[in-house]
Amino acid sequence: MKHKSVLLDEVIDTLNVSEGGFYIDATVGYAGHSGEVLRKLNKKGFLFAFDQDDEAIEYSNKKLSSIGSNFKIIKSNFKDIKLYIDKKVDGIMFDLGVSSPQLDEANRGFSYHKDAELDMRMDKDNPLTAKIVVNEYDKSKLIEILYKYGEEKFAPQIVNSIIKNRPINTTLELAEIIKSSVPESYRNKSHPARKTFQAIRIEVNHELDILENSIRDAFDLLKVGGRLSVITFHSLEDKIVAKVFKELCSDSPDARKLPIVPDELKARAKKIIKITPSENEIDENNRSRSSKLRVIERIR
Repeated sequence: MKHKSVLLDEVIDTLNVSEGGFYIDATVGYAGHSGEVLRKLNKKGFLFAFDQDDEAIEYSNKKLSSIGSNFKIIKSNFKDIKLYIDKKVDGIMFDLGVSSPQLDEANRGFSYHKDAELDMRMDKDNPLTAKIVVNEYDKSKLIEILYKYGEEKFAPQIVNSIIKNRPINTTLELAEIIKSSVPESYRNKSHPARKTFQAIRIEVNHELDILENSIRDAFDLLKVGGRLSVITFHSLEDKIVAKVFKELCSDSPDARKLPIVPDELKARAKKIIKITPSENEIDENNRSRSSKLRVIERIR
């Protein structure tokens, strides 16, 4: 399984890996970023990694074991990061969204290009599936999800068609229903099912509900001088990350009224960089086209 991680060199460079440091990959996936971090660590360094996908964990365990033994993969969502890590670390990475192998394996039900049972679960123990969302949610709830998580302007038309064609069991069945619900001009811009599939996937995996608190929890685990790196793939994720990073990199609003700002009201972080992929990277990996990397460093 070959898959080039998005913004790999940029993540590793900006994380500023120290060979004896402690690092967390909050979304290990198929260990693209983790593998490069582990290669830079000596025996005093250690890597903790999180994922909720059994297939990704099995693959990453083998890959990382071929590099070193100073790592541990924890089967859990990154929202539980503080439950498992009780020490300060030198750097933390998040690579949000669906990994390419998840999209490429038709049976996972993420892709609107390949036929499969409607699923979309990152964690197969999750009781909520895409099939439940599509077939059991009421009209107003479905429209809300498509507007909120997909920014889909044709949400009412799409939902009306979904309800009319229930039960819907497979990805291509759903994709065709969506396609038939929107104007031809809309179909020609990009795949008409893209935003709806994104919205359903976010709902199934509660992706945005947990993101803000998880980013804050991760920052709390950083040592002073430690860095937090987050890759996002759509504007909804990026708005949340940008908001949290802006707050962490700004003095408290209460500080504006004071002639001298006490330490507890000063910014806790500084911005390191915001990067989008180069044209070369987009040519190599088309899925990187919408990605954005933001990195901050803890200063107190």
